Amino acid sequence: MSQRNPGGRPGEAARAAAGRRRWPGPGRRRRWLVTGRRWLVAGRRRRRWLVAGLAGVTVLAVAAGWALVAGRSGPAPTSAPAEATGTATGPGGGRAAPSASPTPRPSRPATGTPGAARPPAPRTITNWAYQLQGYSGGGLDALTRGRYQLAVVDLARDAHTGYFTRAEIGALRRSGKRVLAYFEIGSIEDFRPEYPVLRRDAPDLLANEWPDWPGEYFVHYWDGRWWERVVRPRVDRALRAGFDGVYLDTPLAYEEISLDAAQGRDRARLAVEMAALVVRISRYAKARRPGFLIVPQNSPELRRQRGYTAAIDGIAMEELFYLAMDEPCTRDWCAENLAHTRALRDAGKFVLAVDYAVRADHVRAVCARYRAERFAGTVTVRELDRLTAPCG
Repeated sequence: MSQRNPGGRPGEAARAAAGRRRWPGPGRRRRWLVTGRRWLVAGRRRRRWLVAGLAGVTVLAVAAGWALVAGRSGPAPTSAPAEATGTATGPGGGRAAPSASPTPRPSRPATGTPGAARPPAPRTITNWAYQLQGYSGGGLDALTRGRYQLAVVDLARDAHTGYFTRAEIGALRRSGKRVLAYFEIGSIEDFRPEYPVLRRDAPDLLANEWPDWPGEYFVHYWDGRWWERVVRPRVDRALRAGFDGVYLDTPLAYEEISLDAAQGRDRARLAVEMAALVVRISRYAKARRPGFLIVPQNSPELRRQRGYTAAIDGIAMEELFYLAMDEPCTRDWCAENLAHTRALRDAGKFVLAVDYAVRADHVRAVCARYRAERFAGTVTVRELDRLTAPCG
């Protein structure tokens, strides 16, 4: 989490005094993203009955209209049967899954592209797009048309159960882009479909709530049940949908989980076990599809853990040069993160850098840094709800 978190976090001063590294991490971005999503999901859940009621009124009105027409001018034309409606039940019979996005239009290859374009080799990528919500029409057409070489999207278009299809991911890939599926491996939000099942059947997998993130919980990611119930099914879904790889968020859980909830583990052991989870994901996915890309976000110091560097194909890094929003990154940990990122680059890993800025001079400056560092980069807004112009 960032030193700039409003109001700080309980115990920050004590941890800093103890010399623990302070991590910018995805906290600032995720606070805006998940809070917005949670509001959106809840709002749509509240509106479900309203929409259903309005739909029923509309059907009755149309029927009455046809009856009036029939009475004046003969039989009404036969219409197709209305699509059956109902409330989807969540996993294990829990609360209903929200319909958090409009019905998507089928994505199409970019206009003017003769046939299918070949996605670039990962180490040749110089720009990318990062969008986790706000997909136009619930689909990926805007990304497909964009001049990006790689795209990161959520495994689910609505952050719940409306998953992107193989056809949609295929269309995006045919426009000449690599596509990575975003999900978390060290924490879980309460709107994710696995959460109510864990809360009911395996509550001991949930650790402490993230203090700055009400409704999000760290997990005992070293427990085999976390792999079986959550991580492996997510990897399997990404494989089935045709993604090029996975974009793994919250490896920083090893630093942020409360030690009181860590079952006697210290930070060193937690780091070892987070690296082991990433290695396990890599071995599992690559055994099923050689070349499947493994890209964790942040925590580049995990490269020091045995097997970690060999297991990953790239590293994604937030806020190497600008903190959200438009604040130059001059803290000690900025230089530390950059040094670890350069070491991974020099070890043959591609780098996906993302900074949060909107001022034109800052955007130009950070794009120039990406070119100088040989990083693939994107400069965007912390809500990650829109596309911005690619660097270069």
